Amino acid sequence: MTEKTSPIALEDRAEHGVRMSSPSAARNREPITLALKDRLPEGARVLEIASGTGEHALAVVGARPDLSWTPSDPDPRSRASQNAWAEDAEGRIRPSLDLDVCAKGWWENLEAVDALYCANMIHIAPWEAAEGLFEGASQLLAPKGGLYLYGPFLEGAETAASNLDFDASLKQRDPSWGVRSIEAVDALAARCGFARTERLVMPSNNLMLTFHRSAA
Repeated sequence: MTEKTSPIALEDRAEHGVRMSSPSAARNREPITLALKDRLPEGARVLEIASGTGEHALAVVGARPDLSWTPSDPDPRSRASQNAWAEDAEGRIRPSLDLDVCAKGWWENLEAVDALYCANMIHIAPWEAAEGLFEGASQLLAPKGGLYLYGPFLEGAETAASNLDFDASLKQRDPSWGVRSIEAVDALAARCGFARTERLVMPSNNLMLTFHRSAA
């Protein structure tokens, strides 16, 4: 029997034992998988931040069996779900890590990775989460590694009306939340030694932004 959990990450998630299912993951799993499949380097070690249910990890390693994927989340129920979905990955998904990018030095004692992936986090967290994400990327990413950031963004006059409405609703829930300006994200990336190398348009007015280390 499928039961409903209390809302996590602005949505109700169904439970199937320990495994949770995300309505948003069901909608965006295929386009995200296709985007990452074509962009992650061969044999990449991937660290996912704020992995939610764990369904993205399973989908991507299913399409790219050469990857080694480590999910993470500060929420214990989410980590349990990630580990349960990982049982279907034939060892390509490592045990989920208890990581909170707002915590000082969250990257300490972690191995270097070839890619960091983060979806739908920085708008439902304080700005400090974005700062911690990029600071950690500067410490963890291999020299040619990339940070892949998925979600909605504000783009001045080009911003979709739905993203403006979403931004207003988020700020009503928590003033520290909000759809982030792409200019602010680019500026943060630059302060941490990164430059945006791709802006990929995704369904439902989302973007996949790719960042690599700036040329010295």
